[in-house]
Amino acid sequence: MSDSDKKRKVPKLRFPGFTDEWEQRKLNEVADKVTEKNKNNEFSEPFTNSAEQGIISQKDYFDREIVNNENLNGYYIVRNDDFIYNPRISVTAPVGPINRNRLGRNGVMSPLYTVFRTHGVDNLYLEFYFKTTSWHQFMKLNGDSGARFDRFTISSTQFMEMSIPYPMIEEQKKMGEFFEQLDHLITLHQRKSEHLQKLKKSLLQKMFPKNGEKVPELRFPEFDNTWEQRKLGELCEFMNGDRSNNYPSPGEFVERGIPFVGSDSLGEYSVNLEKVRYISKQKYVLMNGFKIKSGDILYTLRGAGFGKNSIANFDNGTVASSLVGIRCNSKLLLSDFFVQWLKSKSAEDEKNKAVNGSTAQNISVNDMMKYSVIVPSIKEQLHVGMYLRNLDHLITLHQRKLEHVKELKKGLLQQMFI
Repeated sequence: MSDSDKKRKVPKLRFPGFTDEWEQRKLNEVADKVTEKNKNNEFSEPFTNSAEQGIISQKDYFDREIVNNENLNGYYIVRNDDFIYNPRISVTAPVGPINRNRLGRNGVMSPLYTVFRTHGVDNLYLEFYFKTTSWHQFMKLNGDSGARFDRFTISSTQFMEMSIPYPMIEEQKKMGEFFEQLDHLITLHQRKSEHLQKLKKSLLQKMFPKNGEKVPELRFPEFDNTWEQRKLGELCEFMNGDRSNNYPSPGEFVERGIPFVGSDSLGEYSVNLEKVRYISKQKYVLMNGFKIKSGDILYTLRGAGFGKNSIANFDNGTVASSLVGIRCNSKLLLSDFFVQWLKSKSAEDEKNKAVNGSTAQNISVNDMMKYSVIVPSIKEQLHVGMYLRNLDHLITLHQRKLEHVKELKKGLLQQMFI
């Protein structure tokens, strides 16, 4: 942090009409530490404070209650709108999270947490301030994460000495309402994305025949012929990635060049080129793995991404040795149809049969070639593939919108607070 930033008393970005410098108040000036203990089991619902989910009922977080009513005496009473600091650290909460009770009801928290109740400050404003990292420096200077690797240590007295940036109440309210609206937008995109993913999962079950059946439960009205069962090896060509000594070392990847696809870059439908690593043209020529053509299916045979698959939407490039390329005979099987079938229950059943109960996360090309695939006419394949592909594009669109709004919020939190 530069000297100019340390001296800065206004944020980089603020609403028009507000020009006053911000004050600094200690947390104990705008909040009181809650010391009210639960007696005679007056409150019986234990809460927990999750960095990702906020204040949540313990039984919802753990799928069960990890304490019984006999243990709740002596817990702090948490009332609606109280704030809770959880000293447990994580990647997303390196000094522990602070969240507000938005459940609309009272509960109890373990004495390991710090509970505080505000006055003279806008709760929404303060809640979103604690979503920034601005207060982390105070914690690191006054606390310790070394005593226990998973828990941050700071006394509650020292914690309440934390300095809080304090604009006039009108500006606090404006900021709190703005970030609340942004959160509503994030929730809206999240729900749309989840709805579309559930729809896709349901359609995959209904648009492909179940085991032992020759027609799907749901199909386009112009088609009525039964589907035909074939072995996958009759419909596709399988091509291995490079397995020679020419496999690229970490230092051989370049910023721009020929795509080298690993399982981590396989998206729901197509390859995510933003996550692909690249090799030089010279390295590409030396490698003896197959050369990708647009429409090839890239499938993970083993490793952490076992079973992941995507369709290639580009020419040239090659794959990691853990992947196989599958090139469909376009007169018998369309790539757009096949990449969707690979995500169906029928494909999952075939994979499980081939693995044959083994805990090893791998499968051989020879086993894949023996998969039983039930296919309709090319015309019906075209309809099914295009319909599900368009749904995949819609899912991707909402996911990108969701990520965009999340990144927007992250950037605004940095610029609208000091």
